[in-house]
Amino acid sequence: MTPPQRQRRQPREQPPPLPPGPGPGKQKNPERLFVVAGPDGGERDGDLDLVALIVARADPPPAATPEQSALLRLTSTPLSVAELSAYLNLPFSVITVLLTDMLAAGLVTARAPIVRQAVADRSILEAVMHGLQRL
Repeated sequence: MTPPQRQRRQPREQPPPLPPGPGPGKQKNPERLFVVAGPDGGERDGDLDLVALIVARADPPPAATPEQSALLRLTSTPLSVAELSAYLNLPFSVITVLLTDMLAAGLVTARAPIVRQAVADRSILEAVMHGLQRL
């Protein structure tokens, strides 16, 4: 014997139609990028490239924008500018403007990435080879 099916007392309401927006897979950014980057007040002399490592030097100040606070939270460990751009879903140009302003304020430091030598030192290779031969 099957139990009786319950019936709703009130008819089911249809959800309101969604407003037209960006297509599937596209996110609408509520702020214009010039609002995020701030006013173009002066010369920005930061030479940041995609692989420059950014490290926070201070906690976010109370007057920091949400993007600056997010950058400072993310850079508690060294991250490249390209990674920051990807994590915050902002273009590279906007990230560099934010970072140069933060560099001028002393909130972050920028380090060049560690470049390995193309060829290892010959004396180290010979010492390793002789050590292996003694085994």
